[in-house]
Amino acid sequence: MPTIGAVRQVALSAGRDLDATLAFWRDVLGMSVHARYDPPGIAFIMAGDVRLLFTDGVPAGTVYLDIAGLDDFHASANAAGVPFTAPPMLVHRDAEGLFGAAGESEWMAFLKDPAGNTIGLVERQKPQQPGTAQQ
Repeated sequence: MPTIGAVRQVALSAGRDLDATLAFWRDVLGMSVHARYDPPGIAFIMAGDVRLLFTDGVPAGTVYLDIAGLDDFHASANAAGVPFTAPPMLVHRDAEGLFGAAGESEWMAFLKDPAGNTIGLVERQKPQQPGTAQQ
């Protein structure tokens, strides 16, 4: 049986306007194009070690990206008119440490790019310390 490794690439829809989709990822999320090939009209953005392939002819997808400072990002992007489909919310308290350090909370917010891809922004937060305010 072969050994399967880490995720190498995820295909996302470029929609009808690759330039608009890439501009969103650059201007809103701060991610730069790693490579682009015209023709056939495809582009790659690196998310850590994972290539995000943007191409026409694939359905819109969902990708989850780690973020630090989710609340600050949400506030500034929202003020700039970026529509969110869901604001930052607590989705999981990882008491057992199944997805990271035990006791951390996982917060997420969701938005869509011009091609209809859903972007989940994920922030892991350490447990609240006595005497500190919770988000």
